[in-house]
Amino acid sequence: MTAEGSVTLKTAPSSAAPNSVPARWTPDPADSNHTAEVTKHLDNVLPALDSLRSQSGLLSEWGTVLAKRLLSGQRLLAAGNGGSAAEAQHFTAELVGRFDEERAPFSAISLHAESSAVTALSNDYGYEEVFARQVRAHGRAGDVLILLSTSGRSPNLLKAVRAAKERGITTWALTGAGPNPLADACDQAVTVDAISANAQEGHLIAIHAVCRAFDAEVARRAGSNSVGGGQP
Repeated sequence: MTAEGSVTLKTAPSSAAPNSVPARWTPDPADSNHTAEVTKHLDNVLPALDSLRSQSGLLSEWGTVLAKRLLSGQRLLAAGNGGSAAEAQHFTAELVGRFDEERAPFSAISLHAESSAVTALSNDYGYEEVFARQVRAHGRAGDVLILLSTSGRSPNLLKAVRAAKERGITTWALTGAGPNPLADACDQAVTVDAISANAQEGHLIAIHAVCRAFDAEVARRAGSNSVGGGQP
């Protein structure tokens, strides 16, 4: 589930992405179980992981900053298209619910999950405005907006960035290989140097890494070595 909707302009993978992987898979007719295809896919998770390791400092910073902001009463807004929407919603669920240990809930909203708002705004203003208008409605200065896209070219996400900047909202991007417009437009970006499917898998790893740092900062501020059950 990697497509991000008809408005996303797909481009060929960056030259920095794994050169050993063809743009289209060429199955071996003799391999009835397609073992080679599965192995090839799994092998190409490694470039995504290596890319994230090289940006571990930024992922740690995101988790720490996000904890400070949310503990102070700010909120996280998140959005994406298609599979990236699912990853963004996974992130907000970890914050409203919990990651590993019991702790207080925090304010995090997935804009694409507001189905009535999404359909109304798409109908009245066009799909390119579907997130920007919600950012203007829900966002406040000091909030964080995180946008996920394997291509980094979705017009509705780029417009959301502009709306966030109008409101003094910090913007982060999780994208595929860079450079790309979304990564350039946001305040900070983690770009996963891998082909689209593996980049999207890398986004989930990145989200969980941020959650590790987030929970660690919440615990530190609570004055405990383990995540407590109450919000400081």
